[in-house]
Amino acid sequence: MYDYGLSILEQYGLNAESSARTRGALLCRTEKGLVIIREFGGTEKKLQKQQELLEKLSEQECLVDCYISNQEGALVARDRDGIPYTIQQWYEGRECDTRSREDIFRSIRMLAQIHAKMQMPVVEFYVEPSLEDEYQRHNQELKKIRSFIRKKGAVCSFEKLYLATVESFLTAGERALMELRESDYAGLRKEAIEQGKVCHGEYNQHNVLMLKPGTAVTNFEWENLRIRFSYPEKYWKLANYYYVHKKTLVSRKNTEKLQNLVRQKENWEYFIRKCFGSYPF
Repeated sequence: MYDYGLSILEQYGLNAESSARTRGALLCRTEKGLVIIREFGGTEKKLQKQQELLEKLSEQECLVDCYISNQEGALVARDRDGIPYTIQQWYEGRECDTRSREDIFRSIRMLAQIHAKMQMPVVEFYVEPSLEDEYQRHNQELKKIRSFIRKKGAVCSFEKLYLATVESFLTAGERALMELRESDYAGLRKEAIEQGKVCHGEYNQHNVLMLKPGTAVTNFEWENLRIRFSYPEKYWKLANYYYVHKKTLVSRKNTEKLQNLVRQKENWEYFIRKCFGSYPF
């Protein structure tokens, strides 16, 4: 019977008093407290850098889920079938309730606190590509997909809706790129690299922004946030997924996602105006 990694506890000198499945992992109560076991699919080199960051945050009194080394000093352990797993420290508590204003504000404050502390020596391999290059590439891909559908002829609902809506979303993308180039993004990026700032890329639920200008960010940073929110990232992701997956059969689910994005466009624009002031839509 498959044990979901439970057997690797013996490699850590631990015993499970109880265990329960949770969100693709196994939560175990051991003699040394709660731990969580997850199947590992990344690279051990990157995992080591993550551990260094977690340990630094832990030294600064942040409650973080540091990885635990097994008895051989490795962060990754393999079960009898050769499947790799990691074990992390875990804590009693409950998930953030996205219906609770108090929970949301607490999560925002925590994210701000850990971002202020997350600085490490720069490793060039992990430096994110320029956002300017990314936006330019995404805009070109939106145009390429438009040309592809026009050339072959729009057949399914997804393709027809894409052709009917791409111009307005592409206009937003090109405007975001123009404003990014005119902003101090290059200076902010240079400063972040020089200081070794690390961005938390997996902060659930679901990367919340509820700030006011001047409270926690500079004017340049606030402008950068506005530009990032104004880029039609979800629209590009759906279009790109369509283009790279053979285009022979578009799922109903992705068509519905595109319909929802188009339907929510006014709300998206209103959000930007409400948060960041006047915006030329």
